[in-house]
Amino acid sequence: MPKPTTTRRLTTEAGAPIADNQNSATAGVGGPLLLQDQHLLEKLARFNRERIPERVVHARGSGAYGYFEVTDDVTAYTRADFLSAVGRRTDLFIRFSTVADSLGGPDAARDPRGFAVKFYTEEGNYDLVGNNTPVFFIKDPLKFPDFIHSQKRDPFTGKQEPDNVWDFWAHSPEATHQVTWLMGDRGIPASYRHMNGYGSHTYQWTNADGEGFFVKYHFKTNQGIRCLSSDQAAELAGKDPNSHQTDLLQSIERGVYPSWTLYVQIMPAAEAADYRFNPFDLTKVWPHADYPLRRVGRMVLDRNPDNVFAEVEQAAFSPNNFVPGIGPSPDKMLQGRLFAYADAHRYRLGVNHTQLPVNAPKATVANNYGRDGLMASNAYGRHAKNYEPNSYGGPVQSDQPLAAPFALTGHTGTHAAPAHAKDDDFFQAGELYRLMSEDEKNRLAANIAGGLAQVSRDDVVEKNLAHFHAADPEYGKRVEAKVHELRED
Repeated sequence: MPKPTTTRRLTTEAGAPIADNQNSATAGVGGPLLLQDQHLLEKLARFNRERIPERVVHARGSGAYGYFEVTDDVTAYTRADFLSAVGRRTDLFIRFSTVADSLGGPDAARDPRGFAVKFYTEEGNYDLVGNNTPVFFIKDPLKFPDFIHSQKRDPFTGKQEPDNVWDFWAHSPEATHQVTWLMGDRGIPASYRHMNGYGSHTYQWTNADGEGFFVKYHFKTNQGIRCLSSDQAAELAGKDPNSHQTDLLQSIERGVYPSWTLYVQIMPAAEAADYRFNPFDLTKVWPHADYPLRRVGRMVLDRNPDNVFAEVEQAAFSPNNFVPGIGPSPDKMLQGRLFAYADAHRYRLGVNHTQLPVNAPKATVANNYGRDGLMASNAYGRHAKNYEPNSYGGPVQSDQPLAAPFALTGHTGTHAAPAHAKDDDFFQAGELYRLMSEDEKNRLAANIAGGLAQVSRDDVVEKNLAHFHAADPEYGKRVEAKVHELRED
């Protein structure tokens, strides 16, 4: 039999021993409580503050630890140290999530999935923040709050409203491509293990010679793609709202470690200006025939967090966490997120959230002049200065840019994105539709019509149908027929 563990003394948060954790202090037996009961007040006050503001988007999530191993030489394209040698391993943490619903929402929802990876590299943490779809609904961050408001609970009814969802999409034709993804067979993954992940945005790699390349990331699941129908998802959400969390937790606990193979598409920087699609438009993909996938390495998840709140809820990912050899592109949505993600964490977790264990560098040490603020734990000695430059041996700049510069021309102003040869909002949505089988097309039309038929305004319905007609005439006819069928019932 195992030996009994040594009894540890229960204390207050200040370390003082607690005499009685079963009974509050009272004014006599059966009397009212005493304000002097410090243990009771401390316990209730802490309980009231156990929750922090949930994420506005990606609130419901699951996470795991693992590693990334390089399998192919990509040093011709990037000088990132963690990608510098075949066989090199880097520890990482990943957070999967749904997007629109709240922290208590079901995992098996028809919703994009967040796919955020934190690489603990020796040159600092690198955060790759993406989704399980290669595109998104909008192309300008100015519209992001509007888009999310349309998908969230209505201020009056307190629930997601088809009128709001489809009204926004009716006025946002660029969403047609992502709507086709979301309403198709891959709109509800069976689990986090059985879906792909994408960087979605366009990023920049820079090699040791200073040459720049634009890249897109593709994490291909090695478990195979598995998805749920709307009926299967509704049943699963009722039986186990935490279905994806349950699956991920249990698979890792029993030693069945999920893995993904990382591929990238690589575009020489000089080819971006004349490419047939705007390569920095988040509503577009780069067809593989133009830029084939190149294998980079393998990601494996092999350890569950010990505390979901501390390590998943407080995990903070920001796309502005780059390392030498990797940087941003002119992708407008990415540019907006470079600010928005980090600022969201400063609001939710405080300015010192990067000092939390899950967010702190593990293979190196943060060394800067940031000081103080709520919950500061970066204590420095009496001779450590908080300004730069100084004469006391403080950290200094590297004089080595993370990535290659890109040339800019023109005048400041609120410009629409530059148009490339095939930059309309419907061509790629039609291409995706034409790749589907007959059964897939029927399910897609049924999924779209299920929401669109509930919209109360005919003009909103007609605007959305026009988008599907523009993507492919047969696509539009199929959806229109299904909508009319449901509205006549």
